[in-house]
Amino acid sequence: MSPLLFVRLWLMVFLHYFVWGAWYVTMSTYLTQTLHFRGEQVGLAYGSTAIGAMVSPFLAGIVADRFFATQRMLGTLHLLGAGLLYLISTLTTFPLFYPALVAYTISYMAGHGLTNSLTLHHAKNPQREFPLVMVMGSVGWICSGLVVSWLKFEDSASMFRLASLAALVMGLYSLTLPHTPPKGAGAEVSFRTMLGLDALKLMKDRSFATFIVCSFLICIPLSFYFSWMNAFMNELGIANAAAKMTIGQVSDIVFLALLPLLLPRLGVKGILVLGMAAWALRFGLFTVFSTQQDAMWMLYAGIAVHGMCYDFIFVMGRMYVDARANEEIRGAAQGFHAFVTLGAGMFAGSWLSGVAGQHYSSGAGDALAHDWRMIWLTPALLSAVLMGLFVVSFRDDRSAAKPV
Repeated sequence: MSPLLFVRLWLMVFLHYFVWGAWYVTMSTYLTQTLHFRGEQVGLAYGSTAIGAMVSPFLAGIVADRFFATQRMLGTLHLLGAGLLYLISTLTTFPLFYPALVAYTISYMAGHGLTNSLTLHHAKNPQREFPLVMVMGSVGWICSGLVVSWLKFEDSASMFRLASLAALVMGLYSLTLPHTPPKGAGAEVSFRTMLGLDALKLMKDRSFATFIVCSFLICIPLSFYFSWMNAFMNELGIANAAAKMTIGQVSDIVFLALLPLLLPRLGVKGILVLGMAAWALRFGLFTVFSTQQDAMWMLYAGIAVHGMCYDFIFVMGRMYVDARANEEIRGAAQGFHAFVTLGAGMFAGSWLSGVAGQHYSSGAGDALAHDWRMIWLTPALLSAVLMGLFVVSFRDDRSAAKPV
């Protein structure tokens, strides 16, 4: 891949993730402090990305992969998204806000697969070049958090307008990217293929089935972080919360680099257990910090383990699925894993986090307050219990390189 193409793809990934980071991190603060939505409504709002993850394979599989060049479809979706994001910024009631957000997240989540496909299509050495391009996603997320904090948009609809502007730029820029023809033109399309259901035969293997079930379950406690972290920090009066949360994306880059070094030493099971332990540790630190707010190191430490939390669960999970599936069903297996985790798991977790947030809240409007100790203790216990179950029930380890 030429240096110029690297830069062009870097900018594509940077803008794509900048759009998401501009609103997703701080939305809970805006919904609770400005629009005064209930906890359940906040949870449903965060679950919209899970709906997008479940529905977008149909959009990508039926339309993008068969009828349109990848760069044109990506540009069209972001231009549509720019309009939807601006519309969302004007809506203040949940019955109008929520469907508009769902419509937007479907268009946005479809873009994940398109950016991946476009990058892989033009990569001469995908194993080496693809991770180098995709690291710009973390950089884009970091920059969006810094900008939102700098502009003080954390409790304002302006976060959606910033995302709308970035989506407009991304949409126009996408149209200038190298031509990438639809990879599935003329191919048959089926419900089973798009959801990865052809990979269900892997569930006959006990270890793989255990992995999938635990992957779904771990998404339930981890959703609490995405739904409530920014609102938690802002309610406690911690300045520039979005900027400080970008420590997690810096950590993401670090642990992603460490993963290939740790895997031969710890094995698949060891990495996954560490990931679950990191979630339990993170929520445990937040639980204690909520009652001892002078111990700021706990807050920063809980944010800083994000790379271990995310990479050791999701990235390791994708690597495990890739190793366990043979060539014929590898794509289907990855689709099935994404549907179970980013789709069904994140939706269930977001909904439950909203219910918990509402249950442990008091007051209303500007007087709204939360019992953060209980909100964080809930996922801490769930993570710890799940880690114990996984340690006992998961047997597959270094043999993960053998496909089924």
